[in-house]
Amino acid sequence: MPKKHGKRYTALAEKIERGREYPPDEAAKLVKDTSQAKFDTTVELHLRMGVDPKHADQMVRGAAVLPNGTGKKVRVIAFAQGDKARDAQAAGADAVGAEDLAKRIEGGWLDFDVAVATPDLMGQVGRLGRVLGPRGLMPNPKSGTVTFDVGKAVRDAKGGRVEFRVDKTGVIHTIVGKSSFSQQQIVGNLATLIDAVNRARPAGIKGTYIRAAHLTSTQGPSVKLDLSTVSELAGSAGS
Repeated sequence: MPKKHGKRYTALAEKIERGREYPPDEAAKLVKDTSQAKFDTTVELHLRMGVDPKHADQMVRGAAVLPNGTGKKVRVIAFAQGDKARDAQAAGADAVGAEDLAKRIEGGWLDFDVAVATPDLMGQVGRLGRVLGPRGLMPNPKSGTVTFDVGKAVRDAKGGRVEFRVDKTGVIHTIVGKSSFSQQQIVGNLATLIDAVNRARPAGIKGTYIRAAHLTSTQGPSVKLDLSTVSELAGSAGS
């Protein structure tokens, strides 16, 4: 059965012309105007990709550091020792350690949003896979969270770094910011995200890479983006 929406949602949705594809600046304004919740909602980007995620060589995954941040306070932990641990602490990591940190997590502590690790400690971190993996918290070289430059990884995570990954239905769900952001801030973050997704394109993909893109706020109606203007925007971000 189709989901029923309340009068307020319906009234907001009527501001969006059904079937129309909007350029990024108009889409950002509409998302702000149709944010219906009483809290500062998250602005989300949903991309339907022209890939088959069942094939490993068509998996789209990557990360981007949003120039205007995410609007969220991010709690970051770092698995590091010695000088690298001091680098992580100086960068603002909320918890730093090695075996002690692993045992703390094994004991049930999960009060963090991002985990980074130096490659030499992945042996210790690996045993946490059953706990961290399902929650999307496992450090991974492809997402830049396994690195000897832990200071940069911590700063990026706290400064607006977001990860994206195509799901089993061929869709990428990620965040662009908050509805309290200015129109220009949302568009700037969107440009950076699309550029990162384009750069993550697998070499073997033929035909249309991004088939559809929608911008929405939490609990709000979605706005379909015009892919041609989005591509131009992404091009400017990558130049």
